[in-house]
Amino acid sequence: MYYLLYTILYLMSLLPFRMLYVLSDVAFFILYHIVGYRKKIVYNNLDIAFPEKTPAEKKVIMKKFYRNLTDTFIETIKLLSISDRTFDKHISIDVKALNALADKGISIQVHSGHQMNWEYAHLAFARHVKVPWIGVYMQIKNPAMNRLFLKIRSKYHAVMLAAGDFKKSIRNYYSSQYMLALIADQNPGIPKNAQWLYFFNRPAPFLGGPEIGAIRNKTALVFVNFVKTARGYYRFEPTIITEDASDMKDGELTLLYRDFLENSIRLQPDNYLWSHRRWKIPYNSLYAKRWIDPKEAPVS
Repeated sequence: MYYLLYTILYLMSLLPFRMLYVLSDVAFFILYHIVGYRKKIVYNNLDIAFPEKTPAEKKVIMKKFYRNLTDTFIETIKLLSISDRTFDKHISIDVKALNALADKGISIQVHSGHQMNWEYAHLAFARHVKVPWIGVYMQIKNPAMNRLFLKIRSKYHAVMLAAGDFKKSIRNYYSSQYMLALIADQNPGIPKNAQWLYFFNRPAPFLGGPEIGAIRNKTALVFVNFVKTARGYYRFEPTIITEDASDMKDGELTLLYRDFLENSIRLQPDNYLWSHRRWKIPYNSLYAKRWIDPKEAPVS
């Protein structure tokens, strides 16, 4: 099954971008107008994040989001055959400051959110940074699809660690220099162990592991903003937050990340993955000890 899937998608990836975007347009029409994939979830998320916007404004964001979503999938397929030269034309990234940190012998933890195209961002960093680039991935249930995406994501010698084995696997890299990439706006598996704070003015749980790991390992901390500059073209903007996360107070890193992510989303709201249920876990008083926001927690 894997070789059949790979052959079909590889041949598809040989098509020029303009033809691939025709396929993306068809996929958008089916996904948005016929299937209505998660439209209620998307609109509800936009309602939470942007209560000040009119229904018409939110609908515009929603339609652009679905176009970006189908483009992201098509662009990811293109990675199977894209040349280095063509890839570099489609991404803009300046990692001089990160490589300067690497020259000092510092390991770096890089945080981003579910902004598009995350696959391009991952490979852009892997291609241009000096030290091993480590990504964490959620395994896909379909074995053939999981193997295919792992092949794509391992390009440019990127190291991929499965999320389920991450705690065990990452120990092999602590003794050497690395850059660890984390898409840190995931919903935690155990809400009572999460860090709770407002995200777009509604309580949401954030993973506590990224903060703990950065402080424990005294890594530099970098946040990345994604900007879609044109169809198929992206700019990735890394910002160094600190050269030593161990100097930060408990909760400080997560609060800074929340603020950075919110600002990035507001700048280009249609480029965020609104189809995942960021607020699906309701806050209650059982999580009060894990509340880190300076604003008071809601009464539950």
